[in-house]
Amino acid sequence: MKIAIQGEPGSFSHEAAMKLVPDGQIVPIALSADVFAALSEGAVEAACIPIENSLAGSVLEHFDLLLTHDVRVEQETLLRIRHNLIVLPGVAMGEIDRVFSHPVALAQCRRFLAAHPAMKALPAYDTAGSVKQLVELNDRRAAAIASEAAARHYGAQILEAGIEDNPENFTRFFLVRRVSEAATEQETNKQPNKMSLAFSVKNRPGALVVALVELAAMGTNLTKLESRPVHGKPWEYIFFVDCQIRSEEEGERAIETLRPHCAMVKELGRYREAAR
Repeated sequence: MKIAIQGEPGSFSHEAAMKLVPDGQIVPIALSADVFAALSEGAVEAACIPIENSLAGSVLEHFDLLLTHDVRVEQETLLRIRHNLIVLPGVAMGEIDRVFSHPVALAQCRRFLAAHPAMKALPAYDTAGSVKQLVELNDRRAAAIASEAAARHYGAQILEAGIEDNPENFTRFFLVRRVSEAATEQETNKQPNKMSLAFSVKNRPGALVVALVELAAMGTNLTKLESRPVHGKPWEYIFFVDCQIRSEEEGERAIETLRPHCAMVKELGRYREAAR
């Protein structure tokens, strides 16, 4: 299975994709919009995307892309994020004057960077990409913050491991496929116990509250509620919901319960909840 990821080989998305589909073939793509385009056009069979980090919050662009493409979430997984200071082999701490990484990774290593003021933090588009750049330029004055897998992939060296501020750092990833090709419960032999939905409520007082009360009356447990603005319609919002379901029938009832109160309801996927 060809699986698109946003970023370079050795990234956390690469690691998550291998966890979800161990024999998958990774297709690295620079931009998230292009990942979804490749999936929609059939250039790849699946995409592995980060959807939420326990410290940084949601990846909002990916919610928008899930809504606007004919795709479905098939699986989810959780990945413990461990950041490492990575250099060329043989480089010592005192030689480093610049550190490159994705802005989120830099933000999650503030204490380490504050303790090493000689290192100027510089943003890069991807954690693994910063290691790739380091090796390609043979830059002995620079370091990168990325995963252990990135260091292995590019032949670099971990100078200091586990430099993140908070060890309770997890990212939730989705495996996404075209709706027409997403595996069914019978094919995976795994009964889904979680569902993701997107909906917009009708423009009347209390519509959102009523919709959520209806779900609560069914005993459906909401684990996430996120709002996103509707592009081109100021002050209108799409709500994204994750909820636990005890059966396929409960999932269907939840959707039907929402419809009378909503202008739009879209199911984004049903899948097994990832274990930590």
